[in-house]
Amino acid sequence: MMAHAANKLELLQIADAVAREKLIDPGLVIEAMEESLGKAARSRYGAEYDIRAHIDRRSGELTMTRVRTVVEEVENTFTEVTVAEAQAEKPGAELGDELTDALPPMDFGRIAAQSAKQVILQKVREAERDRQYEEFKDRKGTIINGLVRRMEYGNVIVDVGAGEAVLRRDQVIPREAFRNGDRIRCYVRDVRREPRGPQIFLSRTAPEFMAELFKMEVPEIYDGVIEIRAVARDPGSRAKIAVISYDGGVDPVGACVGMRGSRVQAVVSELNGEKIDIIPWNDDAATFLVNALQPAEVAKVVMDEDAARMEVVVPDEQLSLAIGRRGQNVRLASQLTGWDIDIMTEAQESERRQAEFAQRSKLFMAALDADEMVAQLLVSEGFTSLEEVAYVEIDELLTIDGFDEDTANELQTRAREALELINRAAVKKAREQGVEDSLLEFEGLTPQMILKLSADGIKNLEDFAQCADWELAGGFSVENGKRVKDVGLLEEFDMDIEEARDLVMTARVLLGWITPEELVAQQAAAAAEADARAAEADAEEEAGA
Repeated sequence: MMAHAANKLELLQIADAVAREKLIDPGLVIEAMEESLGKAARSRYGAEYDIRAHIDRRSGELTMTRVRTVVEEVENTFTEVTVAEAQAEKPGAELGDELTDALPPMDFGRIAAQSAKQVILQKVREAERDRQYEEFKDRKGTIINGLVRRMEYGNVIVDVGAGEAVLRRDQVIPREAFRNGDRIRCYVRDVRREPRGPQIFLSRTAPEFMAELFKMEVPEIYDGVIEIRAVARDPGSRAKIAVISYDGGVDPVGACVGMRGSRVQAVVSELNGEKIDIIPWNDDAATFLVNALQPAEVAKVVMDEDAARMEVVVPDEQLSLAIGRRGQNVRLASQLTGWDIDIMTEAQESERRQAEFAQRSKLFMAALDADEMVAQLLVSEGFTSLEEVAYVEIDELLTIDGFDEDTANELQTRAREALELINRAAVKKAREQGVEDSLLEFEGLTPQMILKLSADGIKNLEDFAQCADWELAGGFSVENGKRVKDVGLLEEFDMDIEEARDLVMTARVLLGWITPEELVAQQAAAAAEADARAAEADAEEEAGA
């Protein structure tokens, strides 16, 4: 490029042509040219100088200037000048001013021109990436159409118009094959800025892809009359989708199926034959689970809300249908409802109930020195432990047929004596295992609890105070996207998370790790946070309704 010989408008014409080709702002191209020409000039005059190029946006006139900044103390003589020297050249110069010296026109050698070209290309690429990112960042969470450009290591590179997107191999529906030039429809899972430009990540296995396809096929979903509440997929094989209608006259399942199944069939065809169960949403978790396990029939549901777990009892002949091939049906129902599901037959449940009944009866017979009939009566009335018999209100025992006041008092006395013996034995064993008095005398822990803690190496109050509440009461964590149960040390004693937290915090106060005032402040903050979460959940539910 011969800058001084070029037609003055030629630079503007080049910038305009590049901008049109790349669909970017001509001003960005001119800035890139200015930067590249400045770099080329520095290679001629010296890289130490601050040389700047300026192209007039109207005439195309190119001017080169050397710039020096006015400073108090010069550290770099090439780019800085003192106030005195600056005022000698330009009267009235002050700190921070810039002195500019015009440079004569120059010929750009081959190396300098090549360098300038590289800078321009780099700047144009950056501007192109920025434009692509701005165009696609708002399309995250939507469906996009494209053409298969090529395959790279199992990943599908898709031409989406103003750029390329990546459909990773783990986001492709199993047994799905693509060839160059195929039209493809995908869900935009993420759009990120990367050093190599914006990366557009696509998916055909995401549950959201199915939800968006239904939104396109079912006008009632698009209009908000019907809402998709949950989607669970086993890509390419089976899926369950839960829908609710906000209009009493619109059947949500029928609207999604369509006339002779036309609407759902359109989605099935797009998803390579994936079978779809459309299920009516219900706010009652047990009813919703019964719906979700279709086509299997459910006889009984037992819920454990603290553990987010349900025991489902089905007729013997329905077991394989409820579980599904390789556990698919129950797995999808669990994903859809958010509950862990245990499935058993009526025969298995009856067998388990009988085993529990016999075990508890034996416990009461041995500990209370009671005959079989009395023990069985206690179990039948729902008593499960000696503590319940020992400390329940006596009126509850008197409601049992055949129990008078003397019998009830005698049973409670025997239960308390049995517990006393068990506790004394537990304390003795705990001392033998090295448990200190600070833990044995701590109020709120029974000897059996202390024995359990001792087996895990917790031998004194300091050890106990370092425990986390979930270590004691149990809880759930997420590993590799799956909800995993963490068994608590004291979970078998029916200790909940609040009780565990209170005990640990009390231990810390006794040890002087925190003050009672700090404890009260922490409890108030925790309560406020819990209230805020509950209010937020209520607001979301109202907004959804």
